[in-house]
Amino acid sequence: MRAVSQDRAGAPDVLKVVETRRPEPGRGEVLVRVHAAGVNPADWKTRERGVFATGATPPFILGFDVAGVVEAVGAGVTLFGPGDAVFGMPRFPYPAGAYAEYITAPARHFAPRPRGLDHVQAGALPLASLTAWQALVDTADVQPGRRVLIHAAAGGVGHLAVQIAKARGAYVIGTAGAAKHALLRSLGADELVDHRTQDFAESVRDVDVVLDSIGGSSWARSLRTLRRGGTLVSLLPPDDTFPARQAEEAGVRAVFMLVEPDHLGLREITDLVESGRLRVIVDTVFPLEQAARAHELGEAGRTTGKIVLTV
Repeated sequence: MRAVSQDRAGAPDVLKVVETRRPEPGRGEVLVRVHAAGVNPADWKTRERGVFATGATPPFILGFDVAGVVEAVGAGVTLFGPGDAVFGMPRFPYPAGAYAEYITAPARHFAPRPRGLDHVQAGALPLASLTAWQALVDTADVQPGRRVLIHAAAGGVGHLAVQIAKARGAYVIGTAGAAKHALLRSLGADELVDHRTQDFAESVRDVDVVLDSIGGSSWARSLRTLRRGGTLVSLLPPDDTFPARQAEEAGVRAVFMLVEPDHLGLREITDLVESGRLRVIVDTVFPLEQAARAHELGEAGRTTGKIVLTV
């Protein structure tokens, strides 16, 4: 099969199309013919460092988001059969290898593709939507009437988090450039802050939950927006600037959350999609062979929604 691999750390040009052996599904696994693979910050950060968070080093195949069709199933699999259209975020944070024509993974790392979505839309959805769901619902337990601040609200995770929080009945505040405010209002945002001209820490108050995908100084500034008993959920690993002590002193919970493969979460996401309460925005689509260009665009940080590779 064809795949995009790298044999060293570096810039996007380390990504090359290679021929490699097609995998075979083991017990409890499915073989999926990949039609689309979402591109995420985890991909280009791993490419640049040349090491997965789990310690795997080159050569390796990047990619976690998958939409495709089941080609074969391993022993014991009853959830899917050949021909089923599926989507998922298999194996994260371990290497999954979605930038390829085929992928194998545990069956329950996938779910049926939502009705009404094509492969590209479904391929854009798993990692970003599960991150937003697990942060807002499983970690912060967002309830009706809660005030939720979402940083980078027009990004891959952010635009889905806005909709998930709204579906939970929250009052949603987002930070984004002014050019993206109209879109975010159409997705349900109640209040928006232009991060280029306004300091959210000065204008936002009495928030119950902050979803922070920025880190750095944003962590401490976000604490100033939270009411006592609130929750700061960081999507970036803590470093020495993470305000754990300040949060405790302020009566605020500050946590780092790492997304996990989640069959039931994907089912919840599917319900939101099929009921019209969640839509994924696809910014740009590239063929697999142009994975390097996709990384260049993603790293520029100016996209709205997701970048997707078609296979």
